Amino acid sequence: MASASAETASSSSQIATAAASPTTERRGIPAAQFVEDVQTFLSQLGLDVNSALAFLQERLQQYKLVEMKLLAQQRDLQAKIPDIEKCLDIVATLQAKKEGGEALTADFEVSEGIFSRACIEDTDSVCLWLGANVMLEYSCDEATVLLQKNLENAKASLEVLIADLQFLRDQVTITQVTVARVYNWDVHQRRIRQAAAAAANES
Repeated sequence: MASASAETASSSSQIATAAASPTTERRGIPAAQFVEDVQTFLSQLGLDVNSALAFLQERLQQYKLVEMKLLAQQRDLQAKIPDIEKCLDIVATLQAKKEGGEALTADFEVSEGIFSRACIEDTDSVCLWLGANVMLEYSCDEATVLLQKNLENAKASLEVLIADLQFLRDQVTITQVTVARVYNWDVHQRRIRQAAAAAANES
């Protein structure tokens, strides 16, 4: 832990803004407390150094679990958005072909690795998977409106998730800095006590 002091000093400037405007939580993610005075921090918690470090390590583990959950949601949305955009393109292509009086030739998957070719002529509707093995038929205009709404909601949810992840990472950084501060403070206090004891023995 010899490098903990340097890490604390460099990280403190990065989180000064977060510390200046404390937040209790964000969407259920508890905010970490930026510790300026370790003695006051320990007194507020009513814990000794070892118990405080255990508490902080447990909080870090909780943050990691939340991060894993948010990252999984982020991956799902990042995969979902291109699928929705592809569906919008297909509906737009069907409408354009219909308006031009052309038939659309498409290859579709019958089962895994097996495809068939179809000729789609003058269609007014499409079927959309809604999830949970549910498929509904919509007119092309209704499908476009629904898909566009789903796309906007997915993009908005992704933006919120990205903000949540940034907030979470800030809390992890603050907590790691606090761990280093508490550890270094404890080492310093031990040295003071040892020096005092040595001085007392010499006298």
